[in-house]
Amino acid sequence: MVRAPGAEVGALDGANAVVTGASRGIGLSITRVLVAAGARVVMLARTRADLQREALTLGARALDLPCDLADDADVERALVVISERMGAPDIVVNSAGAFALGAVGTLPGDIVQRLLAINLLAPYRLANAFVPLMRTRGTGHVVTIGSIADRRTYPENAAYAASKFGVRAFHQVMREELRGSGVRVSLVSPGPVDTPLWDSISPDTRAGFTPRASMLHADAVADAVLWVVTRPGEVNIDEVRLTHS
Repeated sequence: MVRAPGAEVGALDGANAVVTGASRGIGLSITRVLVAAGARVVMLARTRADLQREALTLGARALDLPCDLADDADVERALVVISERMGAPDIVVNSAGAFALGAVGTLPGDIVQRLLAINLLAPYRLANAFVPLMRTRGTGHVVTIGSIADRRTYPENAAYAASKFGVRAFHQVMREELRGSGVRVSLVSPGPVDTPLWDSISPDTRAGFTPRASMLHADAVADAVLWVVTRPGEVNIDEVRLTHS
């Protein structure tokens, strides 16, 4: 992976971060680069065994915290643990994602509810818990992983697009509310990324889908996040959009 310019090892020494979806894919790649830059990272993910295994490989600065972001009680418990461990984190990266395809009228309601809970409500709840504390402190950074689907629509994508359009709007509102407060808010929106999210969909065999070999690598998204959070404190990167060359 090419390291972000200006993001040398130690650039985040002393920083505390929270990364959701941290056991695999984009979230795991982001966790790795933040730890390598010196941050202490609380890793949130539902898959306990995978999360613990990855945290062990990353060393003492990676703290695993199993949490189902679609479960209200689990999220509340995780927020308490995070507050006890580090207070208000310096960096929150909302990278957990759920994805499901289905034409309107075909996706079961429980699938739609879970998708919205993970993609939209979880970022809101983390921000709701930590942004007021960041504002009082005068520093902090909330990074949200968007998608090409946060501004472009596709067939069978109503539920996912609704969640991503919604989280982009949420990001934009936070940016307006926090401008000048010292709290930074950034949206990193990649095109298709080759992660396990595609395993059950087999995009290589479906017309109109990007083949996995032509997708971005998760490390490219992590590299962008690292660049965003290591800019000088007076600089806010409002939005970054990534595509495969």
